[in-house]
This record gives sequence, C-alpha cells and structure tokens, in this order.
Amino acid sequence: MEDKVIYKELSYLIVGMLFEVYNNLGYGYQEKIYERALEKYFIKNKIKYKRQVPYKIAINNQVIGKYYLDYLVDDKIILELKKGNYFSKKNIEQVKGYLKATSLKLAILATFSTKGIRHFRILNPNNIK
Repeated sequence: MEDKVIYKELSYLIVGMLFEVYNNLGYGYQEKIYERALEKYFIKNKIKYKRQVPYKIAINNQVIGKYYLDYLVDDKIILELKKGNYFSKKNIEQVKGYLKATSLKLAILATFSTKGIRHFRILNPNNIK
C-alpha cells in the first residue's frame, strides 16, 4: 500500500520540535513564549520558516481582511499554536480558513496543554491530489 501521508518527514520533525519545546518549558506560558522557543528549534534544525505571515482575503480583487499564520514552514505547512487542553471548533475552523486562503495542502494545529503537546493534522480537501 502506498504511503499517502503529506509531508511526512517535515511533519514528524515539526511535531518532534513541539515536544522538545514542551519538555523544556512545560505548561503555563503565553503562546508567544512557545512561538519564540519554537523559532530556536527551527534555526537549530535549519528549517525554513516565516512567522506571523499575512495573507489577504479578497473578493473581486478588493481586500476585505487578513489572516496571520503563526508559522509557514518551508512554504508548505501552516503551523498554528494554541495554549489549552483542547481544540475548539473555532480553532479548527480558523485553520481550515487558512488552508482555503493559502491553497496549501496541510496545516498542523498544536496546543500546549497541561498534559503535554496535542496536535492535529488538517488537510485541505480542495488541494489534495
């Protein structure tokens, strides 16, 4: 059976770095602290990333809003960080909106919880081949 996991190696590396950040910091910090710590791991592992990437939402070539992605990793994967013990429907819908706006294939939604890292891969159903 053919392995169809999108960006398997890069996804695995990202999730591993999230666990490293959690193992070093634990629970209880603001999202921006986790973001800054994660940047150190991107640099250490020589992974190309952009932080707080703006994406415009337009209709009829008129901008009506903007999204800011926490991270765009290697121009392939959206990484959205949260703090808390669960993923809300709002968090999931937010990431689906990011996928739709960017036409990217994959996003990882991760939360720093009291019980460790929880992560969820979200695929863009409109961009899977």
